[in-house]
Amino acid sequence: MRNRFNKQLELLNMELTTMGALCEDAISSATKALLDGNKQMIEKAIAAEVQIDQKERDIESLCMKLLLQQQPVASDLRIISSALKMISDMERIGDQASDIAEITKFVKSSDIKSISQIENMARATIRMVTDSIESFVKKDLKLAHSVMKYDDIVDGLFSEIKSELIAIITDGTESGESCMDLLMIAKYFERIGDHAVNIAEWVEFSITGKRVKDKDI
Repeated sequence: MRNRFNKQLELLNMELTTMGALCEDAISSATKALLDGNKQMIEKAIAAEVQIDQKERDIESLCMKLLLQQQPVASDLRIISSALKMISDMERIGDQASDIAEITKFVKSSDIKSISQIENMARATIRMVTDSIESFVKKDLKLAHSVMKYDDIVDGLFSEIKSELIAIITDGTESGESCMDLLMIAKYFERIGDHAVNIAEWVEFSITGKRVKDKDI
């Protein structure tokens, strides 16, 4: 019985890894659509979001089977409940990557040339998502804590982008509408980082049984 349960837990890890990879693809595709003006990447990001939604349902079903058909001990219950919370954040990451892709339809490539940190912000959020999922699979508390800390970098990049956009609006070199679109995109990247932090916090809970927000790591 326990051997079967362990195999199902391994399957859960695989499914979470797959869902994480889809989130990475969605963010990466949305970023390429923004930076390169690649319309195919818009559709790829939107398609990834649909797959993420389906994966969320698959993992929910697997978790319910683990809870109802097996006899999980306390540590197992923490893993399963954490996974259920994590996939909710991952689903939101997919939504926000899709939203970024949709906004890129209205952004000209010339609009982003002076916004130097958007690509860096995208890379940083992809790293956070990747590391947060990996920390769960590997039960790596140190890696989870590094994700929480890295959010400060993403927040700093958002502040830089906002300042750049304010300067552009003040100079009158770009339209206010374009700047608002870019600010919204940066805000979505910031929110993706926040969701990655949530995932890392649930990893901490799955390992330690504690999830203390807003604490020094």
